[in-house]
Amino acid sequence: MEARQGRRLAWSAAIFSLATGLSRILGLVREIVAAYYFGARGPINAFTVAFQIPNLIRILVADAALSAAFVPVFSELLEKGERARAWRIASTLLWLLLLVLTAVTALFILLAPLIVPPLTSEYDDLAVTLSQILFPIVVLLGVSGIVVGILNTYEEFTIPALTPVAWNLVIIAGLAIGVPQADTTESKLYVFAGAILAGTVVQVLLPVPWLRGLDGRLRVALDWRDPAVWRVLTLMVPVTISLGLINLNAVIGTFVAARYIDPTIAPNAIDKAFRLYMLPQGMFSVAVATVLFPALSRFAARADLDGFRSTVSTGLRQIFFLLVPASVAFAVLAEPLVRLVYERGEFEPDQTPVVAGALAAFSLGLAFNGTMLLLNRAFFGLQAPRLAMLVAGGNLVLNAILYVFLHRVGVWGVPLAISIANIAGALALVVLLRRRVGDLELGRMIGALARMVVASAALGAVAFGLWWVLDDLVGRSFPAQLLSVGSALAAGTAVYLIACRLLGVREIETLLSLRARFRRA
Repeated sequence: MEARQGRRLAWSAAIFSLATGLSRILGLVREIVAAYYFGARGPINAFTVAFQIPNLIRILVADAALSAAFVPVFSELLEKGERARAWRIASTLLWLLLLVLTAVTALFILLAPLIVPPLTSEYDDLAVTLSQILFPIVVLLGVSGIVVGILNTYEEFTIPALTPVAWNLVIIAGLAIGVPQADTTESKLYVFAGAILAGTVVQVLLPVPWLRGLDGRLRVALDWRDPAVWRVLTLMVPVTISLGLINLNAVIGTFVAARYIDPTIAPNAIDKAFRLYMLPQGMFSVAVATVLFPALSRFAARADLDGFRSTVSTGLRQIFFLLVPASVAFAVLAEPLVRLVYERGEFEPDQTPVVAGALAAFSLGLAFNGTMLLLNRAFFGLQAPRLAMLVAGGNLVLNAILYVFLHRVGVWGVPLAISIANIAGALALVVLLRRRVGDLELGRMIGALARMVVASAALGAVAFGLWWVLDDLVGRSFPAQLLSVGSALAAGTAVYLIACRLLGVREIETLLSLRARFRRA
């Protein structure tokens, strides 16, 4: 049964990963185009700072927090057969969010001249205007959060995962068409911000037609007296705080970089490294956590702790299997990867080592950040987010302490602090969840992780060695870099899979079963 569950999880996660992977690749193309036009040094750092506050509010209210609070309650009502009530609750929350987030957006646009300038020591006026252009995405994504939450509850993951594809395509088109027409750097950045806003509108509207095939519909409703509405809102408070504290770490890191390291490159260098870091994160750990969340919510609603524990354990091993080798690959090939992806146009060679150092520091916490994503959703599925909130609070305090010491080493000190705090947070969540639901098969998990680390070390040695030889032989033209880096990653991946097979890592069996299933499909 466990093997069958693992294969079912892996199949759903694989389909989601493919869809998410496409959007992440296009996201990387978007960043390549932006780096070509703006580089990593200069006014583009105003854009990075300006995007932090609307992005944080989006995360707090209109994105993961909303989904994490809404999906368990919506799933529970459907499990009890209260379909009409479930859809009435969804409609009520949609309209409440629309009203509240519109008011928050209007307030921020008015107060931006007071809020934004203290966050950076450069480009104050530009950062204020850009943040005012970008803030309406909060309202749009509040609507999207309800739509995506409904689709995920009905185990429709592919369409929501593909909507960022359209988002990225709109932004890439906006950059490619609009930026060359603009005369100044400031106007080019306004084009960038406008393209993001237009892309968000498209992203919100695309999944709406898929609601028609479900057994209910959204309508105008404000049934705020229903206890289920208040249960979602009550759950959102600790969920918002816990997810907000986690993401606040990165926001604070950006502001530390802007004020205390180098405002002309540090914020954007960290952001560029983060975009690369998020490629495997989004394709693998976000996929596993998103696919498992509705199932965890159903197991919790049925009080099926055996199914809950088995699902969490399977998900964690899959995340380790996918992200530990990615972490090693990013660490050993950080500079050639950054050079290959970004170094062209306004992105000059002296900017590459700065971004590469940040990427290598981020890679230390890659697998642990993926672990936190799944474990937080496990607590949300149990409708017990307060423990996750406490861990997030401790994580924030630890991060702040680490920033004080590590920002002195340079740009890479900020992502290193985030990685160390993620390691501590993941371990704390494992301990607390184990106390809540019982054994999570930790012995088996640690044994599997140790074998994956050994296999990943082999990946790192082969990948770096092959890149070093090829880099010396073929040079650093774009085709040559594509050959050297691509060959290194391909050889390292092959070595990792062979080593896992020889070491008896059982998670590779799921991967092999997926290959056979894709062939049959």
